[in-house]
Amino acid sequence: MKIGILGCAHAHVKIYCTQWNRDISLDIQPTAVWDRDTERMVQMAAQYGLQTCETAAGLLERDDLDAVVVAAETSLHADLVEAAAAAGKAIVLQKPMGLTLADGERIAAAVHATRVPFTMAWQMRVDPENLKMRELIADGVLGRIYQIRRRHCLGMLLNPAFESSWHVDPEYNRDIFADDAAHAIDFIYWLFGMPQTVTARMTTAHKATMPNDHGVALFEYPHGLLAEVSSSFAAIAGENTTEIVGEKGVLVQNYGDAPSAAKRFDPNAPSMKWYVREADEWVVSEVDTPKAQGERIAGLAGPLAEFLHGRRPPLATVEDGLNALRIVLACYEANETGRRVVMT
Repeated sequence: MKIGILGCAHAHVKIYCTQWNRDISLDIQPTAVWDRDTERMVQMAAQYGLQTCETAAGLLERDDLDAVVVAAETSLHADLVEAAAAAGKAIVLQKPMGLTLADGERIAAAVHATRVPFTMAWQMRVDPENLKMRELIADGVLGRIYQIRRRHCLGMLLNPAFESSWHVDPEYNRDIFADDAAHAIDFIYWLFGMPQTVTARMTTAHKATMPNDHGVALFEYPHGLLAEVSSSFAAIAGENTTEIVGEKGVLVQNYGDAPSAAKRFDPNAPSMKWYVREADEWVVSEVDTPKAQGERIAGLAGPLAEFLHGRRPPLATVEDGLNALRIVLACYEANETGRRVVMT
């Protein structure tokens, strides 16, 4: 299957292309690329053996392309998805879905109207340890869940080049919280669905030119469940990534984000374990854990290929993408108003 790349601002798409080119059994051939930045497009084409297209419309007119990966700047997503859907292409959309609810609703309307295959690209939904957590919760191993905390951090803001990137340009993005805390927010939504209320606080602590570099969000669910997302985007290292407290037991995951994976205190220490009161013992997970963030992102290539070939459902539907965006936007509303936001 030949596919086109609509924008390569989100660098994750490079990792997908590397995997697709490396593993011919996946039967995905990145073929053509368009990007608003000509220099970036030419570099992408040279690195992955792609043909360049002067316009997005020109790429979408090609009959040899069955699908596209939309990895342009977030503010361009709605226009590109509408055009790709009208052209009848299957769509893989890089996170987050958009910057505004209106953008998300435009994307959902285009996908529904044309019925093209569509999936969001959320690597946390295919991470093997996250899948095991979901299984343990669904099987009731930990009992009714009382509390979950997900620490999702990056060290991107410690890189001086990030300050001049599109990620902090309001024309193309909102800020790093919308851009990357969205991963952990979708993770919580994937596990437990839409919360009843959202409370959040964001700050600009590291550098004024890179806003909302730290944030904490709290989601309340029926029956008392509290879910917390804690993000620092100036984190040098870390360890404890996920904590789940349940009626029957607890789960602890370490080394689940980029800083913690890159700077492991003990390379031989178990990454995930859980304690069940009835058994009165810790169980160490036997699931192979990715050793680096790039490995986690690369883990999407196979599932995305299966989706594009029609062998599995979407990793995340357009409704999932829209709901995750609603929660992200509720975090901003809660932060700006100082109030708890009720989700409807």
